[in-house]
Amino acid sequence: MPDFKLPLSGDVTQSFGSWIGSLNAMGAQFSVISVNLGKSSDPRVEEQMLSDVGSYGKQLGRIEDALAVLLDHFRPDRALTPAEDKAIRDLRRMLEDVAEVKERCAAKHGRS
Repeated sequence: MPDFKLPLSGDVTQSFGSWIGSLNAMGAQFSVISVNLGKSSDPRVEEQMLSDVGSYGKQLGRIEDALAVLLDHFRPDRALTPAEDKAIRDLRRMLEDVAEVKERCAAKHGRS
């Protein structure tokens, strides 16, 4: 399907960071789409975590990285139950899937 553009609808690149930052500092919120991921016992703490620590993806990525290290060194004292073994296999597979997605995205965007 060919691309077509309506009049005055060309590609636009614009930086909104400075004035959005000013609005956020005043407690204002501006968005075209608002996603509510559930209730939080303290939304201010959650907002601070996202701005100061990192996005949910960044936080999960670091947890996944640490879990991968722990799994590599995991030597249980007793045999795992079938349910425990499945949980470990499922986690390893999920970590592999996440790594594959990251690699594909990095290759697509020219990052290594």
